[in-house]
Amino acid sequence: MDFEILGGIDQVETIAKGNEVRDRARLRRAYGGRQWRKCKGVARVRLLANRMVRLAEVHWYEAHGVGRVEFELSSR
Repeated sequence: MDFEILGGIDQVETIAKGNEVRDRARLRRAYGGRQWRKCKGVARVRLLANRMVRLAEVHWYEAHGVGRVEFELSSR
């Protein structure tokens, strides 16, 4: 992660769940879990390269018992 999330994530939406998640086999091998979801939301982030604070769309995967993993900034 080349950014740090400051505070909470708002406007959380599920993008894909179950068989719609393309990386589910890799996620199961790496983290366990069964029902994976890919989600997105808006959060205030600090970019580590230049320390700038911005409001950005953040994507991540989550599963019950595992939590949120592999955060990334949207390519917008």
